[in-house]
This record gives sequence, structure tokens and C-alpha cells, in this order.
Amino acid sequence: MEEADTPVFQLLQSEPQLVEACRKTFARFQDEYPPLADALLSTVGGCDEICCLYQLGEGILPSETHRMHWIIQDAPGVDPESVNAEDAGKWLIFLPRDTADDIWISVRDETWAGNLGISAKVSTVKENPESRDERLVIYVYTSDWQDVDEVMRVRERLRDFGITDRIGYKRNIETFAGEYSSAGKRVTYYNA
Repeated sequence: MEEADTPVFQLLQSEPQLVEACRKTFARFQDEYPPLADALLSTVGGCDEICCLYQLGEGILPSETHRMHWIIQDAPGVDPESVNAEDAGKWLIFLPRDTADDIWISVRDETWAGNLGISAKVSTVKENPESRDERLVIYVYTSDWQDVDEVMRVRERLRDFGITDRIGYKRNIETFAGEYSSAGKRVTYYNA
């Protein structure tokens, strides 16, 4: 639905716009992927039900999202497929569940405004057997871990949202290699 240059979270401000965007998107989806569209209809219902879920916070707020593990917001004009995945990295922000929504809204909005990195995502309250932590986590991606000025600019911007504790920046190459922190072993490349 974001192809119309308006993210879903902004469409929530106008129910008619949300419903119209949902109908257009769903019609396109139904033309391109009929079996998946039918499965979606039988599971969730039509556009009215989908809009209702959005209005209740599903896919919008991490504390209200129970159907998927992640909410993702890309910066406008960024094609994630065009970014060299091995050059990218992310700031890792671990938060108690009761504070994640407010921080996510700031990160999401600033990512959409083009003031943070290339993308951001947040874990949700959907049970995840692969999760290593009870807290929720927000990832704020930059396109090149070697661009120290850009990496640290994003870190400083995160301080404006109240993220003043030390956080780590992990390169995607460590993630791809399956490296995760464990007792005394840190895999973050930058800490600030």
C-alpha cells in the first residue's frame, strides 16, 4: 500500500483513504497472486477486516501486533534489493515491551522522513521461539558499516528519541555468519 507514497501509518488518519488504498492494493494482489489472495480472504477477511486490524494497531505498533514477528519501515526512495547486504549494518535497540511503541513511532516516522537510515524494523509481541530475549528490539539499518560518519550520525539522531544508553551496531556480515552475542562474547562492531 506504500507504493502511493503514503505509508500505512499515515493512511490511518483518514479511514476513506485507508479503505481505498487497501482495496486498490488487494485488487492488484488478487490479479497477481490469486491463490494467495484467496487464502488471505479465508484467513483474515476482506479490506474492511484488514483496515480494522490496522486501526487496532496490527502491523502498526509492536505491542498490538500478534500476526507477524516484525514491522518494517523502509526509507522512501530506497530499494532494499539495491543495497549491498554485506556492506549494511544496524543499530540494535533493546527495549522493555511497555516502552517500545513510543520509540518505534519516532524511529518509524524519522525513517519515513529520510532522517535516519535506509530501513528500520521492530520485533512484535507475537511469540517467537527464536527470540533470545524477552525485550523487543528495534533495528535501524545503514547502507555501509564503513561509513563511520553516517553510522554515527544515525546514532546521534537516536539519542534525540531518548536512546541514551550504550547500544551496539552489528554488521550484516556477522549476522550472515550466524554470529550472536553470548556469555561474554560481543559481536557488535561499534558501541556508542
